[in-house]
Amino acid sequence: MGVRTGLVSVTFRQLGVEEVVDVAAGAGLAAIEWGGDVHVPLGDLPAARKARALCEERGLAIAAYGSYLRAGSVDREEIRTAVSTAAELGAPRIRVWAGTVGTADAGVGDRMAVTRGLAELADVAAGAGIEIAMEFHRGTLTDEVDSTITLLLDVGAPNLTTYWQPPVDLDEAACLEQLEALMPWLSTVHVFSWWPSNHRLPLTGRESLWRPVLQRLAREDREINALLEFVADDSTTQLATDAASLHAWV
Repeated sequence: MGVRTGLVSVTFRQLGVEEVVDVAAGAGLAAIEWGGDVHVPLGDLPAARKARALCEERGLAIAAYGSYLRAGSVDREEIRTAVSTAAELGAPRIRVWAGTVGTADAGVGDRMAVTRGLAELADVAAGAGIEIAMEFHRGTLTDEVDSTITLLLDVGAPNLTTYWQPPVDLDEAACLEQLEALMPWLSTVHVFSWWPSNHRLPLTGRESLWRPVLQRLAREDREINALLEFVADDSTTQLATDAASLHAWV
């Protein structure tokens, strides 16, 4: 199946839904992950229908519903609302966050709450044929690989997957090791070039990371999303340039 390229809509929070679709289609990208903060707010079914219709018009797929739900501190009503919003959007998965504390600071109670929360999210989403995918991010229990895999195994839900993105200041070799370890559960990669720290570069600024990452993704016999996020200067021109680089490497 290979790699499907796309855009995370929060890259351009300042743009309307129509403009985000124009930018993604104009850059030749195949899919959009719609954010639950600005473009498709939680429970706003008309906004979800609008984003879906605009994507269909332009031949764009929906990669995910990028929610800001924190597993372990979400009630069942919010979960049901997220699932109904994602279903209206036509999203195959909902991105969620693995709690509110990092692995090093998490107690047994934190981990139990997040594990239970993920299980409940996965259970409700499964009823609608939707996946739950964990953001791979600092300040949560997916801030490193072992903790992420522990969550995946402890929940044990077939519709629970994970994202990956390069942690700030982690070198290429360590990034590729992380990617390899998570590959059995990987659905999506967020693609950006930050170096050093969170200084935004053109995508080519970390070609030595992204070329081997994309080559590895392409070897899988399923479709994995490679979604551009947080471009330099929040520039739509830079997005088009980065998309051209991404397509050249894919």
